[in-house]
Parts: sequence; C-alpha cells; structure tokens
Amino acid sequence: MRTQLHEIVEHMAARRPEAPALTFKDQTASYAQLWAGAKAVGAGLNALGLARGERIGLLLDKRIETVESIFGASAGGAVFVPINPLLKGPQVAYILDDCDVRVLITTAPRYELLRDDLAGCEALEHVVVLDGEASGAVTWDAFLSDAEPVDHGVVDVDMAAIFYTSGSTGKPKGVVLSHRNLVVGGASVSQYLANDEQDVILAALPLSFDAGFSQLTTAFTVGAHVVLLNYLLPKDVVRLCARHQVTGLTCVPPLFIQLTEQQWPDEATASLRYFANTGGRMPRATLDKLRAIFPQAKPFLMYGLTEAFRSTYLDPAEVDRRPDSIGKAIPNAEVLVVREDGSICDAGEEGELVHRGALVSLGYWNDPEKTAERFKPAPNRAPGIVNPELAVFSGDLVRRDEEGFLYFVSRKDEMIKTSGYRVSPTEIEEVAYATGLVGDAVALGFDDDRLGQRIVLAVSPADGSELLPETLLAALKAKLPTYMVPKSVLVRPSLPRSPNNKFDRNLLRQELASA
Repeated sequence: MRTQLHEIVEHMAARRPEAPALTFKDQTASYAQLWAGAKAVGAGLNALGLARGERIGLLLDKRIETVESIFGASAGGAVFVPINPLLKGPQVAYILDDCDVRVLITTAPRYELLRDDLAGCEALEHVVVLDGEASGAVTWDAFLSDAEPVDHGVVDVDMAAIFYTSGSTGKPKGVVLSHRNLVVGGASVSQYLANDEQDVILAALPLSFDAGFSQLTTAFTVGAHVVLLNYLLPKDVVRLCARHQVTGLTCVPPLFIQLTEQQWPDEATASLRYFANTGGRMPRATLDKLRAIFPQAKPFLMYGLTEAFRSTYLDPAEVDRRPDSIGKAIPNAEVLVVREDGSICDAGEEGELVHRGALVSLGYWNDPEKTAERFKPAPNRAPGIVNPELAVFSGDLVRRDEEGFLYFVSRKDEMIKTSGYRVSPTEIEEVAYATGLVGDAVALGFDDDRLGQRIVLAVSPADGSELLPETLLAALKAKLPTYMVPKSVLVRPSLPRSPNNKFDRNLLRQELASA
C-alpha cells in the first residue's frame, strides 16, 4: 500500500526499473534512475537539517531535476512548494516568505536575478542552484547525497505540498495538499483515463498548476512515460506528439484553441488515445475542431479546483449527447449541488458545487479566515456521525440534470446581472467562439446605473485576421436574446492570461476599466 507521494516512484522502480519514466529534450530517465535521483535529493535535504514538514521551494522549468526534487522532498520528509518560473521577483519572494521556505532550488542565473527580492525572506537558509554557480548558494552536485533518506514517520494525512493559486488581485493563497490527496488523485485520474504502462503522456501544463502536476502522478501510478515540455509555441506540442508518439494530452481551453490552429501531420495524431480538458469549460467549436484533428482519440472533459485537485469528468461516450456537461464525480469522490442554506438542489436547479472525499485539501496555508469561508462541514451526512467532515465549497455555480450529469454555469462572482436577468459569461463566449471570428473571448459585467451591469465582450481575432466589432455584434445578435447581446465589443491582439495560461479575467477587468 502506497501512502506517501514518493512511494509511487519507489514502487515502479522495483517493478519496472528499466522502463522509461521521464524524458526532457534528449535525456530520458528510467524509473530506477528517477528513484535514485529522488533519494539523493531527500538525503541532501536531510543533510541540510530539514525537519519533518518543513518547506522547500522549487523555482525551476520542467526538467528531470525538477521531478527528482518533487519526489525527493517527499522521500526526505519535506513539503514541496512549486513556483511558476514565469512569476516575477516580488511574487516569488511573497510565496517563499508566506510559507517559511527554508530551502530554495533554482538555477544560478535565476537566483542572481532574484537575489535582492529574496533578501527579506527570513526563513530562507539554503539555496541550491543548477546550471552554474552563485555566491552563497550550493551547487546541485554538492547538494545531492549518497545516503539513504531518513524515515520521518510521515503518514498519508500529513502535508506533502503547497500549491499557490494565481490571481491578479490580492495575494495568492497557498492550498495545502496531503500525501493522501496526491496519491489518491493519481489513482483516481489514471483509473477513469484507463492509463497503463504503454501510455506516453505529454506534460504541457506548468507543474505549479494542479492539473499540470497531476500528469506526473497519473503516469507514475501506472508506470507510464512522461515527456516534459516547457511550453513555448503551439507547434512545439505538435512536434513532440509526433516525435514521442504521445498517447495522452491534457490542456486548458486557451491552449487547445491555439492547437486547433496548427497543422497536424498524421505522425502527430496517429498515436493519441485521449485528450483531456481542464481549467474551464471547452468551447463547443474548439471541441469539434479537436475531434476532427484527433478522430480516434477519446475526449475527456474535466473539471477541477486546486482545493480538491480533481472533481468531475465526462465519459467520452456521453460527449455527443451532452458536450456542454462536466460529467459526474471522479472515482472516490462525491460532488453535490447545494443551495445557500446547504440543502441539496433539485435536478435542473442551479447551486454551488461542493466536493467531499479523500481529495479535499487541508485548507489554505496560515489563513484560517479564508479556509473557513471555503471549507465547511460536508452536507448530506448521516446525523449519527459525530466527528465533522469538511467539504470544499467551490464557489462555482452548476446544475444537475435528471440523470445526474453536471453542467457548469459560472463562477458565483462572475455571474452578470443585467436588465433583471442573471447571465453566464460562458454562454456568451460559446456563441462568440461558434461564429468562427474570434480566437479568444471573455465576457465581463460592468456596473451600469440603468441595466445593473452592462456586458462587455473582449476578443482577439481568429488566425490574426482583421475583425470589426460591428461584424461580431451582428453575428451575436442573430444568436443571442437581446438582453445577452454585449453593449460593446473590444477587439485586442490578445487577451491576458495567468501563469497557468488561463484567461486572467481580473486583470482584463482592470485594464478595461482604466481604459
């Protein structure tokens, strides 16, 4: 029985030592080599005096040493904090300081750029650098140890990781994940994706993003092969799919939109067994294009939130009948739709998505107020159970049909209230995508004395072509009821994205408001 994160790799190293576990560029590590590297990291952390549960920060691009550090932190009894390398110095320093990171693993050039920003991180005692040397830092080779990692007696409900959610307003929140969350998450996802040791999974999303990290646990749970990609251009995804005969690809909708605009040769599509969507609802037009590009691949439409890792998926057999659905709960989870008072919604009634089970995280690091807002006693439990169970209240509005399938409506705080109606921005965006005129689309509500909120639609043109706002408005008026037609359409070369490549709605709202 595997109860700690590193035991996933340890088990596969014993079972399939020579099988490829991880590829980055022209370098491939077998499971035995990956486990040896993870142990060397764990022992290195022990040698630095890291105690059970202390945090290490990982500020690295995707590479083999990054993955060794993730599983090595677990082997050494530490907690890893993945940091998106796209973040700037003040953001990195905030994360390190917020959770008292004692050891930072990064590259020498990046450390030199961040040195001044990190000066105020009081808990930071050791910096380990790759790709050269830096004053006051330990080199990677000097850090690694040949000793066996110390067994700290960690159990499955102990901390394993802290993932910081991105946001453009306020400070990011650190979601604390247990070993149980990560191990059960990998087993659950690999079960419904039917992953096995023959799979080759392309890791295109950041490892600091829960869905990106999930590519590792999903693959290693079954002994599959992961190919790491530091995303630069959409064509790089196409190239690696062809080179490695990739069988599984998971992306967020903005990336999938870009991928549909690429030329896909037969050698890049022939091996793909499934593609999976996360981080927002897939536009219908994009889904149709992907199914045409990958006719033999099964589409998995998924929903998840960092606070519960993964939550739902739609069985590919149901995609033609209900392509707008986010499906049902993943294995070993229960997903409920509840009213404001915590009671269960009827079929067809909108309510908040609530997730309960082994994947519910441990809350927000050092933030009891925000934790109490989102993590509450699980509804619908038998009254005789005395000990409380916490569920995570997602903040997302969904509805459930008569057969139990769920449909995303909107974020509670993104619903647009206009002319007495409550309007989902995603419904407007879907129609905009379906016109074929736009590459990106984000609908927002702005305060209006007469309407309550006026709808503004920000778009980028499809394929870089010219787009007149009135042309798109005319197409939308033909498809939308009057109250849902945007009062204005703003055409921009591109729309801002977060470090996880999601649309940054808050930043876009600020930019449009100031303009």
